[in-house]
Amino acid sequence: MCYNIAVLLSGNGSNLKAIIDKGIKVSFVASNNPKALGLKIAKNENIPIYSCNNISDLEEEVLKLIIKYDVKLLVLAGYMKLLSKYFVKSLPLKFIVNIHPSLLPKYKGMNAIKQALEDCAQYTGVTIHYVDEGMDSGSIIKQEIIKINEIDTLETLKHRLQLIEHRLYSDTIKSILIRNLQN
Repeated sequence: MCYNIAVLLSGNGSNLKAIIDKGIKVSFVASNNPKALGLKIAKNENIPIYSCNNISDLEEEVLKLIIKYDVKLLVLAGYMKLLSKYFVKSLPLKFIVNIHPSLLPKYKGMNAIKQALEDCAQYTGVTIHYVDEGMDSGSIIKQEIIKINEIDTLETLKHRLQLIEHRLYSDTIKSILIRNLQN
């Protein structure tokens, strides 16, 4: 993929790995968690990494790195902090994308899978959306729905949703980049 993306993450990096495996060029990976396993994935792929516990310092550095690497899309992949209004407004509209394990607008924020199970929802899914200043409130790009089975546990449902995430996120990122290339 000819366009550069950057990834923000906080955890194990399974979506980062899926993105890399689909051949999308990742210019750098940044994290608010210096111990995030996703940083090791990036390092093993020779992708520059940056981490910092201080969120405002992290955001300032990411803004500089976006310019340095000529990043065309910022991808949140398990990034567990709300971006500041300053940060979001510093970037072009529809520049930041996120993936969320629910059918937004239902079950925003953390523990969305647990929320769906506790609510006895019949269906849930995965949502990819643009990031705005709110919590999981940006415009929806793509959703995929799945039925919640009676035998589903938090772990089984999370696994089923991650399989969808790994395919859907990479495909959607590619589509966005191709559309941006044509404009």
